[in-house]
Amino acid sequence: METPVIEMQNLSFGYGGGTPLLSDMSISLPPGSFHFLTGPSGAGKTTFLRLCYADLLPTAGRMTAFGQDVTELSRDGIAGLRRRVGVVHQDPQFLDHLPLAENIALPLIVSGQPIEKPAIKDLLAWVQLSGHARALPPELSGGERQRAALARAVIMSPDLVLADEPTGNLDWEMSMRLLQLLIELNHSGKAVLIATHDLNLIRAAKAQVQARVLRIAGKKLQLAGADL
Repeated sequence: METPVIEMQNLSFGYGGGTPLLSDMSISLPPGSFHFLTGPSGAGKTTFLRLCYADLLPTAGRMTAFGQDVTELSRDGIAGLRRRVGVVHQDPQFLDHLPLAENIALPLIVSGQPIEKPAIKDLLAWVQLSGHARALPPELSGGERQRAALARAVIMSPDLVLADEPTGNLDWEMSMRLLQLLIELNHSGKAVLIATHDLNLIRAAKAQVQARVLRIAGKKLQLAGADL
């Protein structure tokens, strides 16, 4: 049986050790799976994603990433885990003085890996930004920034891609383009987890990929029914 990319057992989390924001959560995300995470604003979707890449650690219960208990990882171990997880934030931050191609290559620079220009070129083509390699981030539209953020998130060939409300500020056409890229990543074998409140996006995905829907409600994690 394949090792889950993420497994939580009775996990709880509260900021500053206070009242739990998330409580008694148990879930297993298999390799190559596709999940959506829904729930009202403030329910803890972003917190859940931060737990998945050990930006936060559980205050109770247990969580493993790629079979390793996150609370037992050294600093180097956490860095190694994060190289296997690509994250697209709701508001992607770029270094405005660097051209787009260099922004996308930043994870390689930070981890001391060689930059292969053909690979960057291929990634830019994949997210339909070939003509923007030398553009500075402030010159990009919202949809272009999100696609660039996705390219940056997958430059290290992660096994898990997390996206936090990636289409929140995009029109429908741009949302569909971004969703298509995420579905392609899933078809190539990567596990994908998208936090979103957009039920139309979920419906559109479910027509193309076997996606399961998780919902955070009342601090708990539930598997949503087929009513979406």
